Amino acid sequence: MLAPQVLGLLVRRYGQFDRCEDAVQEALLAAATQWPGQGVPDSPRAWLLTVATRRLTDEWRSESARRDREVAVARREPAYAGVAPPADAEPAVADADDTLTLLFLCCHPALTGSTQVTLTLRAVGGLSTAQIARAHLVPEATMSQRIRRAKQRIEAAGARFTMPEPGERDERLRTVLRVLYLIFNEGYTASSGPDLHRAELTGEAIRLARILHGLLPDDGEVAGLLALMLLTDSHRAARLGPDGELVPLAEQDRTRWDATAITEGIALITEALTWSPPGPYQLQAAIAAVHAEAPTAAETDWRQIVVLYRLLARIAPNPMVTLNQAVAVAMVDGPRAGLAQLTSLDADERTAGHHRLVAVRAHLLELAGEGGAAREAYLAAARGTTSLPEQRYLELKAARLTGQR
Repeated sequence: MLAPQVLGLLVRRYGQFDRCEDAVQEALLAAATQWPGQGVPDSPRAWLLTVATRRLTDEWRSESARRDREVAVARREPAYAGVAPPADAEPAVADADDTLTLLFLCCHPALTGSTQVTLTLRAVGGLSTAQIARAHLVPEATMSQRIRRAKQRIEAAGARFTMPEPGERDERLRTVLRVLYLIFNEGYTASSGPDLHRAELTGEAIRLARILHGLLPDDGEVAGLLALMLLTDSHRAARLGPDGELVPLAEQDRTRWDATAITEGIALITEALTWSPPGPYQLQAAIAAVHAEAPTAAETDWRQIVVLYRLLARIAPNPMVTLNQAVAVAMVDGPRAGLAQLTSLDADERTAGHHRLVAVRAHLLELAGEGGAAREAYLAAARGTTSLPEQRYLELKAARLTGQR
């Protein structure tokens, strides 16, 4: 995840978020075309920073009409105002990592909550505009315009590239946590493409969560999010079979789970819950800990998980909580009870027809002995996902039910 680091350095030095982000994208494109033939440089970050800075320099040189204004701006105290680099300057790579500062900048109060999330996924998460558009169910062109306007709005607000003061920082923190969670989820189960995982995204989300936990050790939700990421990511090695097929949680070889990550995650959430009122991330981490502590899938304490989901649904209701709660209820009270809980999601525009809802319904129908209906639901879910590993898994589930009623 070098792009956010390079972008942070550029914005800290020169301002002009919009242009710096464009320059980084051009540098990444140059790397994609040159590195396969020329080899990866000894310092990829320095290479990207140099290329991106040259792109900025070339752009500023070409704007002769603005040269006088740029010179005047360059004489002022550097701030988030847009300072052109010297024409002959080559960037020195700083040791500082500005990614966390960039993350808080993207969550600037001048932006709406949804725009904060969108811009951070683009600038810090490294997701493409197309990926973000799919996640928000809008056309790519529309999302591109939103991102462009968000960057311009930050500049218009006169935002400085520094960590916000404690009071303002606390106001932005919930959005920061949500964005880190979304980045992690995109890495853990990629929404599209041939790969199930994007380890660079999960790794970067965990790294930033660690930094944030170090900055705010007394925030229970920060600890909870870090614990949730560690416990979830501990399954990664067991989620793919020998032929690259997706392996569901109940069928995973638990000896392949990362015991170190599990130990750290359980310790984090156990300690946080002793002094912090339980929040959404802490409760999700507690659920993940229950799964992690079960020696086998059959020994999972599903009753405890149901209780935790009920509490989670009370303090942070959303369709994904209901979806996961339905599975837990099915494991305690039977698949019919789980199917009944899914009914409310059919009328929710956020989930109606979503492949995850259809896939869960297929699973519960299979458990209820309705093989034919489950097969059709698995096929419908397979048609709805853009993740190839998920698609193959769902098609395989459907194939195994062929001929059943």
